[in-house]
Amino acid sequence: MKATEVLMEEHEAVLYVLAILEKICGEIESGRLFDHRHLGGIIDFLKTFVDKCHHGKEEDSLFPELEKAGIRRENGPIGVMLLEHTAGRGYIKQLSEAFEKYLKGEAGYSAVIVDAARKYIELLIPHIEKENKVLYKMADNNLSAAIDEKLLIDFEKIETEKIGAGKHEEFHKMIEELGRIYMND
Repeated sequence: MKATEVLMEEHEAVLYVLAILEKICGEIESGRLFDHRHLGGIIDFLKTFVDKCHHGKEEDSLFPELEKAGIRRENGPIGVMLLEHTAGRGYIKQLSEAFEKYLKGEAGYSAVIVDAARKYIELLIPHIEKENKVLYKMADNNLSAAIDEKLLIDFEKIETEKIGAGKHEEFHKMIEELGRIYMND
């Protein structure tokens, strides 16, 4: 498996979680009770898996290799992806802080949760499409098989160091459980 294929598989999981998050936003907006643990688990997934692990693989391994291969960072596709990663972190921070205040019973934070979550979703869906259809194709066309092997090794190391052993499997189990609850229309 190529490094870009690993990242695209991760994107599939992220897109599925974003669809679940959108369903939870609908529950919140309609005033229905929702299981707070579900939103808490999604926020943990977004902070840990998406940002630390997935974006870590891109920022710490893939993007530097693309730069070495001549793909521009400044005023180029790597710079755009990095700006969007930073914007996403801001939305996740807003979402997380609003969720904490909501759990404490502070009024008005359900709307902030929905707003931050939807802004994140609106950012990430086209971001993923750009990576899958443009940036990863650049990687496939410009990185050697040896570099690809190095990236796969780096990815394993990042996964172990940034999220810890077994956490990946815990997230997949959570996603499956949430999918059974929210995605059975």
